[in-house]
Amino acid sequence: MPTSISRFASRFLFKGVLAILIAALGDWMFYQHELHGGHFGLFALALLAMLMAGRPAVWRDRRALTAIAAALVFAFALIRDASLLAWWLFWTCAAMATLLPMTARFDDGWCWFQRLAWHSLTTPLAPLLDWSRMRKARRRRASGASVGSRLPHLVLPVIGSAVFLGLFVAANPVLEQLLASLSFPEPIFPDVVRAIYWVVLVPTAWTLLRPRLAKRPLPTFDGHSDLDLPGVSPTSITLSLIAFNLLFAVQNLLDALYLGGLAPMPEGVTLAGYAHRGAYPLIATALLAALFVLVTLRPSSATAQVPLIRRLVAVWIVQNIVLVGSSIVRTLDYVQAYSLTPLRIAALAWMVLVGFGLAAICWRLLRERSSAWLININVAAAALVLTVASYVDLGAVSARWNVRHARDVGGPAAHLDLCYLQSLGASALLSLIELEGRDDLDPALREQVQAVREMNLRGLEEQQAHGGWSLVGQRRLEEARIALTAQPLRQIRPGMRTCDGDLYTPEPSPTAPAAPPPSNRNIPPPPKASKTLR
Repeated sequence: MPTSISRFASRFLFKGVLAILIAALGDWMFYQHELHGGHFGLFALALLAMLMAGRPAVWRDRRALTAIAAALVFAFALIRDASLLAWWLFWTCAAMATLLPMTARFDDGWCWFQRLAWHSLTTPLAPLLDWSRMRKARRRRASGASVGSRLPHLVLPVIGSAVFLGLFVAANPVLEQLLASLSFPEPIFPDVVRAIYWVVLVPTAWTLLRPRLAKRPLPTFDGHSDLDLPGVSPTSITLSLIAFNLLFAVQNLLDALYLGGLAPMPEGVTLAGYAHRGAYPLIATALLAALFVLVTLRPSSATAQVPLIRRLVAVWIVQNIVLVGSSIVRTLDYVQAYSLTPLRIAALAWMVLVGFGLAAICWRLLRERSSAWLININVAAAALVLTVASYVDLGAVSARWNVRHARDVGGPAAHLDLCYLQSLGASALLSLIELEGRDDLDPALREQVQAVREMNLRGLEEQQAHGGWSLVGQRRLEEARIALTAQPLRQIRPGMRTCDGDLYTPEPSPTAPAAPPPSNRNIPPPPKASKTLR
């Protein structure tokens, strides 16, 4: 066997053993013991250890080591408090770590999006493709017969021996009893769920050890030239920017009057309705404006060199940023009227990113930056926001804000939604304990809060004890127990509780209506007594 083929086969076998070991670890953790929560972070650390052991090229590339360090950050986020976002960020960094040694430079986020997409799409078939490659390499050996070529020579001796053994057993009762005494293990049929675990885990590990790089990702269009579009000219763009600036000025003026309290709302329109209706459409408006600037006003193009157009674009982008600020104010007003949720926090973060992207577009146009610069700076900003979100429990932030600003405790926000706090589970536990300890709380409401707190506390205790352990959960449990010992012991009425902590009172079952008295008209008259002859 040639040395190169032998080395390839040995590396292939070593990586196969590593992938099987990782799959066995996942089987033991997630199938046999049903672990979840922070244990996903421990599994992520095992994946990184496998990557470092099975792919030596990572050690020789500083960019790959940087990606490994970022993956460690998100692995710790999984140990701290597992979430789908933290896992997605970890997997992105791990995939970049194994792909970076195969590239000459980082280039930009658009090319890496294509590489990561190709890497993910080929994950299910990666072991089969590499196995096929190894088989083809073995068939190209210069000498020696393969195992498959020797199989026909075994057919005659195996079948002949089986025939003679059957005849001897029929003729010899000693052999018959000997074979009857042998016990063979019953066939084990694999569990479908367990098989799915292995089908997912083995390719997941394998694709980190033997990545497949997209050969020709679509390049990023730099956009330093004119784009021939019908109806697009310096004159049409100038007129468009003048009209757009006037329209945006009217919208921003109305927002300043109504949201700033300088003018009363029209009849039939509430502040909450005005705020909620315009929050997301205005963000879509800003995105369309950004797309218009990117397509029609590329750096070094003829339109971008006109001084009036550059000034109008700068004013328009500033108005768009003001519009994004108005959307943020609208969302905050809506939160004030109703309540704060993780989705609304995510919407506020998205609005901030849109405003940052608009400012970056303006800077790119004025400083004639490349498209790769624009993509990378927006990717970096989004990565920073997502990294913070993977470490911050948005549910806990929402619960804390709702509890401290609720109208039930003298705040300006909406009344407490205890069902929502109960649905947040452990995230709302400490906020509920804080609310329960307030001296000015209504006794009936305090009993409901205590009931909801006990539901969430029991849920956290069961989660920590039955496979869902996490660092955040352990810390919350300890802080909750310390806080509860400092509060006076209060008894609540026994009974089943609804999601808002109120006593569950089943509705009385409807009673069947009484049967009406029988009508005399339906009763036949009694028979007449017959006369007896004497």
